Amino acid sequence: MRIVIQRVTSASVSIEGNTVASIGSGLLILVGVEQGDSDSDAAWLASKTANLRIFDDTAGVMNLSVKDVVGELLAVSQFTLTASTRKGNRPSYYRAAGHELAVPLYEKFCDLLADECGKAVQKGVFGANMQVQLVNDGPVTIIMDSKLKE
Repeated sequence: MRIVIQRVTSASVSIEGNTVASIGSGLLILVGVEQGDSDSDAAWLASKTANLRIFDDTAGVMNLSVKDVVGELLAVSQFTLTASTRKGNRPSYYRAAGHELAVPLYEKFCDLLADECGKAVQKGVFGANMQVQLVNDGPVTIIMDSKLKE
């Protein structure tokens, strides 16, 4: 699994002009599931996300997690995170997991993150054409890949 975490002051997801999810200060997490990913990948990424110290403390040092600041959470599925750009100019998505694996792992990630943080995770709609708006705070953007955890 590969995720992109963005510290935001606000973020929202709309489909056909209708807002389906929105948050204030917290994290927007884009989630890509690849073939071969498992529950352990979702668990590792959820724990890392919940405990990642990317919010400022009183001294202005990034020393606090989203849990510490009681931030909000928005997770959006994004298969394009699995893109291979090694050959040519058209990305290939051959590593992207199909719905039968991707949907349960995306949901598992969201559930585990909610458990870790003690609050609900707002979500986009899996497989939908979504418009994501955000105000990146910092900007702070972190990329994590569960295959690089060791």
